[in-house]
Amino acid sequence: MSLSADVRRSGGGTVQGSSAAAVAQSTAGNSFGLSLDGNWAPDFWGRVSRSVESARASETGSAADLAAARLSAQGELAIDYFSLREADFEDDLLVRTIDAYQRALVITQNRYAAGTVAKTDVLQAQTQLATTQASLTTVRANRARFEHAIAVLTGKAPGSVTIAPAPWNAVVPGVPLGVPSDLLQRRPDIASAERQVAAANAQIGVERSAYFPSFVLGASIGNGGARIGDLFSVSAAVWSIGVTATQTIFDAGAISARVAGAEAARDAAIARYRQTVLTAFQGVEDQLANARAQAEQAAFLKTASDAADLTEQQILNRYREGQLSYTDVVTAQASALSARRALVQVAVSRQVSAITLIQALGGGWDVTVPVLIESSVHPASPR
Repeated sequence: MSLSADVRRSGGGTVQGSSAAAVAQSTAGNSFGLSLDGNWAPDFWGRVSRSVESARASETGSAADLAAARLSAQGELAIDYFSLREADFEDDLLVRTIDAYQRALVITQNRYAAGTVAKTDVLQAQTQLATTQASLTTVRANRARFEHAIAVLTGKAPGSVTIAPAPWNAVVPGVPLGVPSDLLQRRPDIASAERQVAAANAQIGVERSAYFPSFVLGASIGNGGARIGDLFSVSAAVWSIGVTATQTIFDAGAISARVAGAEAARDAAIARYRQTVLTAFQGVEDQLANARAQAEQAAFLKTASDAADLTEQQILNRYREGQLSYTDVVTAQASALSARRALVQVAVSRQVSAITLIQALGGGWDVTVPVLIESSVHPASPR
C-alpha cells in the first residue's frame, strides 16, 4: 500500500479580441492531487509460503552453524586447558628428576675425585642432566603457548592472561562402551546439513510456481482539484479496483531449467547431509575405539613405569657399590623418565579423547540433554 501526493503549477497564453489590436494574456493555476494505492498478490501456488519456508530453514541452519562454531571453540578451550595442566605436572616431574640427576652427578664427581671411576662417568652424568634441563625448557615453552591459546579463545590479548600453576587432575570421565545413535541429532553440523536440505527442497516449490499464472489485486482512491480543500471533497474522489493476471507463454525452457537447477541443488544437499551423518558416526566410533585402547595402554604404561622406577633405584645402588658402570645408570634413568612421561602423556590423551567424543556427540553422552534442533531426518517432497 502506498500514499502519494503531488502539487503542480501550470500556465499558458490566451488571446482576447479578434482584431489586430488583440491583447495576449497569460493564465496560470495550481493543481493538487492525493491518492492511496494498494496491491495484493494471493499466494495461490505457494510461492510466498515456500520462500518463507526456505528462509526459515536457512535461518535455523545458520543458528546451527553458530552452535557448531561455539562447540568447536569450547572443545579447543578444554583441550588447551588440560594440556596446560599436563605441562604443569610434567614441569614438576622434570624438576624432581633434575634434582635427582644433580645428586647423581655429585656422587659421580665424588667417586671420580676418589679415583674409583673414570672421567667419562662424570661426562655422562652431565649430559643426562643438561638434556633433561633442555626438556624442561621445551615443556615451559609449550605451557606458555597453551596459556596464549586460552587467552585468545576467551577474547583477551595473549600477554594479558596469566594462569598460575595448579595440580593436574588426571581423572578421565567414564566413557560408555556404546552410545545411542539418537545423540547424533544434537550435532550442530548435522542439524545445519538437514536444514540446508529443507531450504533447497522448499526452493523447488518456489521455482515450480512460475509455471502458473500470477494474480494481483489492486485498488486505489484519490482526489484532485485546484485548491487544497478540494482534496477532501467527496464529489472530487476518484476510485478504481481491478485484478491483473500474468502468465508466461514462452520462455525457451527457462522455468524448467530453474526447476531442474533447484532439484539438483536439493540432491546435492541430501548427499552432503548423508556424508555429514556418516562422518559423524565415524568420528564417534573412532573416539570410542581410542578410549578403549588408551585405557588398556594406560594400565600397561603404569606397570612399565613402576618397574622402571625400581630398576633405576636398584642400578643406582649397585653403581654406588661399584658393581656397574655409569652407562647402566644412564640407561636406567632414561628409561624411567621416558616411562613416567609416557604415562602422563597417555593420561592427557585420554582426556582429549573424552573431549573429542563429547564434541562428536554434540555435547556429551547424557541422553537427558535436549537436541539442538527438532527436525525430520527425511526431507518432505516438494510441492
